[in-house]
Amino acid sequence: MEKRVLGQDLAVSAIGFGCMGLSFGYNKTSPIERSDAIALLREAVEAGVTFFDTAEVYGPWTNEELLGEALAPFRGEVVIATKFGFDLDPAASPPMRGLNSRPEQIRKVAEESCRRLGVEALDLFYQHRVDPAVPIEDVAGTVADLVREGKVRHFGLSEAGVETIRRAHAVLPVAALQSEYSLWTRDVEAAILPACHELGIGFVPFSPLGKGFLTGTIEAGKSFGEGDIRGGIPRFQGDAYEHNLALVRLLQDVASEKGATAGQIALAWVMAQAPSIVPIPGTTKAHRMRENTAAADLALSPAELARITATADAIGVMGDRYPAAAMQMVQK
Repeated sequence: MEKRVLGQDLAVSAIGFGCMGLSFGYNKTSPIERSDAIALLREAVEAGVTFFDTAEVYGPWTNEELLGEALAPFRGEVVIATKFGFDLDPAASPPMRGLNSRPEQIRKVAEESCRRLGVEALDLFYQHRVDPAVPIEDVAGTVADLVREGKVRHFGLSEAGVETIRRAHAVLPVAALQSEYSLWTRDVEAAILPACHELGIGFVPFSPLGKGFLTGTIEAGKSFGEGDIRGGIPRFQGDAYEHNLALVRLLQDVASEKGATAGQIALAWVMAQAPSIVPIPGTTKAHRMRENTAAADLALSPAELARITATADAIGVMGDRYPAAAMQMVQK
């Protein structure tokens, strides 16, 4: 697979792998077996993927441990991104107690993430969500200390707004911003993507397939299993679901003309928006992983891109991308 370059000359595969769903957020009632997840991650490497995304909160903790084991044979060949920023208590239920980006917490997470991943330094260390209680300059300064100490190689932000990005970047160059971006989540286009381009920051879209919606494989009225985050997302419900299907039909129409799948068209559209964009679709299935990675070789013409964008603009999107409480933590 071709490589793309994020900020600070961080070269990764053009399509990465979002690992959250292997341990968290989906399929709680029928999770993937650990041995199958390890085999899938190793097959992804064989397919050309060199960029893997995790976080301590996924599980919590179990996702990092899974990657540590699965990717051990490929040390030095892959880039693993992980995240800090939540206050977790293993004795609590649920274990997430809110945001925490205090310097001592960042250091603690860095040490523990290195241990779970089996690495001496974290390739890319994101602040998972902006913590309004801690100045971003203090956050960036703490990560800068970890970079000088050789414990972190690159600094990233997730779901941060333009002002936060600029303030952080002035203290420590930001290699990547990770935020949701797809054909049905395009709010970053107005100001955030231009700021990243201006500052030389790579952009890593999570949920580039709309949490599976844009693949056309989620049926109307589907009952999501226990713990599946999509069950509480407004876009998947009722009238919003029916309205948003028009985006799926658009992708399917283009896919039929290109001999591709709707998901591949969705990924190709995201990647075509800038050469420093690296989406990280996730899956628990090997054939879907191969389908996703094949999108790196799919070229959309200027006319096709214009048609997709113009039609999507006309359709619009109904429903928020998160429940109200979660929406309060994005683009701060």
